[in-house]
Amino acid sequence: MSILNQYLDEKDWHKLQAWFAENDTLEIVNELYRLNPADLAIAFRLLPKDLALEVFESMDPPQQGNLISSLRDVQIRELIEELDPDDRVRLIDELPAKVARELLEGLSPQERKLTSILLGFPDQSAGRVMSPEFVALKQTMTAARALDKVRRTGRDAESIYMLPVTDDSLILLGVISLRDLVLAKSDTIIGDIMTTEVYSIRVDKDREEAARLVQEADLIAIPVVDMEGRLVGIFTFDDAMEILEREHTEDIALGGASRPLEMPYLSASVRHLARTRALWLLVLILAATLSINVLNYFEDSLEAVVTLALFIPLLIDTGGNVGAQSSTLIVRAMAVDEVRFSDLPRVLFREIQVGTLLGAMLAAIAMIPVSLFFDPRVAIVLSLSLLTICLLAAATGSLLPMAAKRAGVDPAVVSAPIITTLVDSLGLIIYFLIANAVLGL
Repeated sequence: MSILNQYLDEKDWHKLQAWFAENDTLEIVNELYRLNPADLAIAFRLLPKDLALEVFESMDPPQQGNLISSLRDVQIRELIEELDPDDRVRLIDELPAKVARELLEGLSPQERKLTSILLGFPDQSAGRVMSPEFVALKQTMTAARALDKVRRTGRDAESIYMLPVTDDSLILLGVISLRDLVLAKSDTIIGDIMTTEVYSIRVDKDREEAARLVQEADLIAIPVVDMEGRLVGIFTFDDAMEILEREHTEDIALGGASRPLEMPYLSASVRHLARTRALWLLVLILAATLSINVLNYFEDSLEAVVTLALFIPLLIDTGGNVGAQSSTLIVRAMAVDEVRFSDLPRVLFREIQVGTLLGAMLAAIAMIPVSLFFDPRVAIVLSLSLLTICLLAAATGSLLPMAAKRAGVDPAVVSAPIITTLVDSLGLIIYFLIANAVLGL
């Protein structure tokens, strides 16, 4: 039991408030994540106003949504008003439509306008998670005038460490760091010291692509432009890290045959935990019927040589493991843009070579003991099956994720569990076909 659970059970509000005063924001958030929604609402109400805002901003959108559903009062409207527009949009995306409308209607006109701008961009786009609050400089400004503008307007900006530079039509021309601006002489023209070779991202590009660019280029922030190259917002590194963490979490969940939990484990109900896994289990059960049909079709072969049944678990496990290894590597390589669909022939050829090498190694290891303890012909069947199944599994594990991405499907969806189930069925077919040929069944 967490310390907060203990204080809540004892209804010791003074100790609870004292604990809040003694701990930092991240520690408080981590402990709040361990509470159920009802206790979370009670504990949150006891936070001082300023601390409540910091805690609320540090929470993930699903937990923010749970809190709003529990409270829905003046305090929540104030918290929503204080959020940055991009953080507010992420929260609204997690809420039921009716609750989202109520929150939007409760915002001030300026904050409602900024939020509506972001909501107008497509889901998963960079425009939807950018910040429309930024400080832009003109290339004709002096360093002194630019610093004065930063001082006057920088307080409301998402970030001032990377300052975009535009012309009078807001066409992005370059960027300048706050460091360079501060160190420049007061009469220096911004256009003379700005960096013109600048990374930028279009509003309609995928947000994960923007996040990867920020990560790989080691950027503090990146300008976001519209189709004509006009500056419309900035995308900051903290938003990039959140997006990459969420995408990684989603890939792990899909790779384990489950839907993303989208909330801390201890905050999720048993029903929610089961619901995230049930659909995938049903899909995999249906897929596994292929293996049952294969066994049924080759029933006569099994009856003729019962020894063949002993090696079925070994073969399907080996094929599934090889396929899972291959798909995991390829999904990761695609996620970080190391591999693209145009590389499919090279990737497929490499994985076929790897599968053949692995299969030959395992076949050689299996040949001797199986020959000694069973029929040598069965050893030949097993070795040839291992070689072929490993080759097939490696090829399938690389091909399916790349084909899925080409078709617009998340590659993680066809990762380890699906590939393992598919390779099981194909591996059994290969096994019995080789057995029939070698043993003359």
